[in-house]
Amino acid sequence: MTSARHGLPSYSLFAATLACAGLPIYIHAPKFFVDQYAVGLGALGAVLFGLRLLDFVQDPVLGWLSQRLAPFRRQAVLTASVVMAIAMVCLFAVPPLLPPLAWFALALATLFSAFSFLTITFYAQGVAKADSLGESGHIRLATWRETGALIGVSLAAVAPIALGAVSANPFSLFALLFALLVALAFLSMRQEWSDAKASRAPQMRTILSDPLASRLLLIALVNAAPVAVTSTLFLFFVESQLGARGWEGPFLLLFFLSAAASAPAWGRIATRVGAKVALIGGMLLAILSFGGAATLGYGDLVPFALICVASGAALGADMTLLPAIFARRLETIAPQAAEGFGLWSFVSKFTLAFAAVALLPLLEASGFQSGTPAVPEGALLTLTLLYAVLPCALKLVAVALLVFTPIDDVSGNSALKEA
Repeated sequence: MTSARHGLPSYSLFAATLACAGLPIYIHAPKFFVDQYAVGLGALGAVLFGLRLLDFVQDPVLGWLSQRLAPFRRQAVLTASVVMAIAMVCLFAVPPLLPPLAWFALALATLFSAFSFLTITFYAQGVAKADSLGESGHIRLATWRETGALIGVSLAAVAPIALGAVSANPFSLFALLFALLVALAFLSMRQEWSDAKASRAPQMRTILSDPLASRLLLIALVNAAPVAVTSTLFLFFVESQLGARGWEGPFLLLFFLSAAASAPAWGRIATRVGAKVALIGGMLLAILSFGGAATLGYGDLVPFALICVASGAALGADMTLLPAIFARRLETIAPQAAEGFGLWSFVSKFTLAFAAVALLPLLEASGFQSGTPAVPEGALLTLTLLYAVLPCALKLVAVALLVFTPIDDVSGNSALKEA
């Protein structure tokens, strides 16, 4: 049967919709509230840190809730979808009914809570779906899902800017279009949400006590750390080290589009050489790209663009293959999977919060000040070491962990088996 008859395009559309409510909102929402309501940057930063802390701490709880609501999965997804759409409209299209900072915090907390619940439930549903697709089901599903997610991130990152050409209120239009997209995504998945019995078994304990599952969570933590580091420092590196202020948007778009374009290729590579070998290849590509960034200086825009392409392609491997490997393990030890993906989401988000807390004070202590025309050489060196060299070291640790981890292959290739 074709991928369309299997319903895989609907997974891609739903993933794209969720992606529109993720990272792009961290990019757009603060600037929108500064420009529209003159909210202070310091106050916004404090609120964002608190929201990010809430966002990753609540994920295991949302995984537990998703599992308990398994008999009513379709209704739960519909409710969360409606809440997410309303929160987006309130954030960008409704004048604050409270002080702007409080309205910002309430709308964003509601948006991200619904987003996280839907993401966890969506990935858990994917485990059951992949089982019906045959031996390479997890890779096929992950390829469609993560390609859609990366396209969604790319489009949402530039949509408000593009909509500014046709509307005086581009963010309001963006929010309304997002609500429409949520409706279309839910309708496209309406036949895919399968209700199941609510398991009261302690699946989180089962997952954490399983040697392979816990090792995969550790690999996910270490492997996500380099991207968290570069994401935290990206704007500073482009502005101060490259002297390319104003190019941040194009570089980000190039990065995400490269990741989206590479995801299907990584899926095909995995079916030939195995998911583990393909993932190690993607990690090594990431190390090469991070290492290349360490050699760049003022005005090196073209080399950095090439690094964005290479590191984006490496991200495509991470997003496609590692969740597929984890999902295959959950299929064996915790079939309902919701609590497992609650832990997975927690691990991914923890790296972002930790990177912000750990790296920015180090950068400030080196004498770095954003936006100043003359940054001390020592501060630029610290920025380069943190942005480019530290991710290489972290990625090498992730590679070593993966090499010595026995994994069931998820690509239909029998070369790799669990010991």
